[in-house]
Amino acid sequence: MGVLQPLSDEAITQELSSLPGWKREGNEITRTYEIRYHAAVAAIVTIADRSRRIQHHADLDLRIDHLRAAITTHDAGHRLTAADFDLARRIDAIVAAHQAIPLD
Repeated sequence: MGVLQPLSDEAITQELSSLPGWKREGNEITRTYEIRYHAAVAAIVTIADRSRRIQHHADLDLRIDHLRAAITTHDAGHRLTAADFDLARRIDAIVAAHQAIPLD
């Protein structure tokens, strides 16, 4: 993936403005999706496959009625980079395909 550069606070704010439902929590961006358990399991498998392909991974927390994703770039000192926002968009598309209802 190469060396990723951390984004400025201004760039992070701008990126978040194009990602409804995502919020910044320290050096991570997070989103919680309301989704049925088995649909979330299927979404996680797809997310894992896509993440492997782009060599960038989210922390995923599955509960009975929701899935929470948290993203940061570990190789950039746990800072936010453009790769995090790219992955967030991919996760949004995957979860939407698995019939999620966002908690916005």
